[in-house]
Amino acid sequence: MDELVERVDAHDRVLGIVSRREAVREGWLHRVGVVVCRDGRNRYLVHRRAEQLSRFPGHYELGIGGAAGVGESYERAAARELREELGTSASVSLRFHFLNRGGLSPYWLGVCDAVLPETLAPDLSEVAWHGWLTESELRQALREWTFTPESEEIFARYLAGRTGPASAQKRRP
Repeated sequence: MDELVERVDAHDRVLGIVSRREAVREGWLHRVGVVVCRDGRNRYLVHRRAEQLSRFPGHYELGIGGAAGVGESYERAAARELREELGTSASVSLRFHFLNRGGLSPYWLGVCDAVLPETLAPDLSEVAWHGWLTESELRQALREWTFTPESEEIFARYLAGRTGPASAQKRRP
């Protein structure tokens, strides 16, 4: 059975409940929560998606995440995906969200962050490889490796929010 998600409008307001498959097929907006993971040395977690995944198999990715279920916030979706994909729990906080049009279909992408332990137990059916990269190593990897469409924008917005004014970070009402 396909997971249920909330179909939302251009202002991220709920319109109804649909299957994720239907939302993607019809190009309907829905919500996805991801978490940018760092370790105690301020390195970023990058992972390669497993080859058998239906969306972007074998691509590298900066954020760990997935579709927000019905009634689930961006933060809760991101925290759930941390447990499912990396076998760990962490305090997750929403940094910003934006309307992402770079994937298979458009969706609101809530970007959270968390500090994780360096040792993880990834689900190999989801994560084929993972590693910790410094900011400069990640910049280079984004130029050389094949990443998911939104990874570069997530990183750019994440860095801009780190040093920019709070008003530059659009938060969900």
